[in-house]
Order: sequence, then structure tokens, then C-alpha cells
Amino acid sequence: MITYRLKKILKPIGIFVIIGIFLFFLFDNILMPLYVQKGKTTKVPDVIGLSLENAKQKIIEAGLDPKESEYKNDKRYQIGTVMLQNPIAGSEVKRDRGIYLTISGGEELVDVPNLKGESVREAAFNLEKNNLKLGTISYEPSEEIFANTIIRQEIIPNAKIKAGTLINVTISEGRPTDKHPVPDVSLKTINEAEKILIEKGFRIGKIAYQTNLDILPNTILEQSPRAGELLQLGQPIDLIIAQKTDIKNNTEN
Repeated sequence: MITYRLKKILKPIGIFVIIGIFLFFLFDNILMPLYVQKGKTTKVPDVIGLSLENAKQKIIEAGLDPKESEYKNDKRYQIGTVMLQNPIAGSEVKRDRGIYLTISGGEELVDVPNLKGESVREAAFNLEKNNLKLGTISYEPSEEIFANTIIRQEIIPNAKIKAGTLINVTISEGRPTDKHPVPDVSLKTINEAEKILIEKGFRIGKIAYQTNLDILPNTILEQSPRAGELLQLGQPIDLIIAQKTDIKNNTEN
């Protein structure tokens, strides 16, 4: 009878002891650390220029959470290095705050298009679409490629190169016996004349200047050979250009 009563008394005591131990563990290991850490801040480290791996490690050591945000091409930073961070370095933030990183994909590379068989105008447009530019134009006769179309290009098609690179090309003059009429560029501006001559397969030769008060400056007064004369493609056309005041004659190839 006594044993039964003792067990009846000790049972709730044991339950209270177990509950007490559990509450102590909860308070000491979970609630108290959360309370102590609450409101604590830290400074954001500077990780610009670091590799992604090193940047993450530095952020974690500062008690923060590194997060990859996006990748962007930028020639100022090597591939795989941090180029931007948010929040910025030195910011005072709460611990465990996420730090968003923008990673450099390096300098932008573009594909070189195949220009063979295209006219100068088509090639220039095609290159522009690919963030490239038409470079030096040279001419040579060809029995196989139509006159005034591209025979070859200096950088092979599908090569990956930096955006903005100049692509030099060689244009067909046609067969050695083929001749074509010289276009009329009189009263055109120098820029217009150059565009017309290149499109027709010719190029600007020597340039001389002549005072003329009646014609706008940089307007073509004369050309040699004259319009309509037959020449092989690629030949230079000399120009005389109007100026308002006397200047010393200049020549350019």
C-alpha cells in the first residue's frame, strides 16, 4: 500500500523533472542564443575583384550569406570574378543578411560572319549586326568571283573575337579584262563620294583642295578619271574638293 502511494507521488515529480530538463535545454541552446544574437550587426566585406569562391568564403566569415545574382560581360574583370556586390562594401547590416554578387563573364566575344560573295554594303551591314566593323578593303582580279563581291576575309568565319574588331576584306575586280564605268561623284560631299565609289568597286585616290566661295566646303568639284570612263575595279579616283579659304594643297592615297 505504501509502495503504491510512493509511486503515485513520484510519477508526477518525474514528469516535472523531465519537462524542466527539456525547457532548460530549449532555453540554453536555442532561445538564449537567438536573444543574444538579436540586433547584432556586421560590416559587409569588400569582395570586388575576388574569385567567386574566395568572395563567398570572405562573406561567410563575416557572418553573412553570399548569393549569386547574375553574370555580365565586362572586360575590366576576369571571368569568374566579382564585379558588383549589393549591399556595397562597408555597409552595416544584420548578421546572416544576403549579399548578392554579380559575376564577370569576361570580355564580350562575338562570332565572325561569313562575308564571301557579299557586296561591301551587305558585308558592312552583316558585320554591324554582329558588333563588328568593316576594315581595310583591298582589290584583286578573279576569274571565279563576280566583280565587286568579297573574295575572302582576314579573320575566318565563326571565329570568336572581341566586339568592335575591324574585319579586313578583299574584293573581286572581276576578270583582268573586265572594265566598269566610273560613277559621277561631282557636287557630292567627301563622305557621300567615298560611299559611292566603294559601293561601285573603286576607291578614293589623291585629294586636292581648291578655293570656291560658291560651293559648300568639302564638296567635290572635279574627279579624275571622269564619270563614265571605263576602268578596272579597285582603281583610285582622284578628287578636287571645295574650300572657302586658301589652304595648301594636300594629297592622300
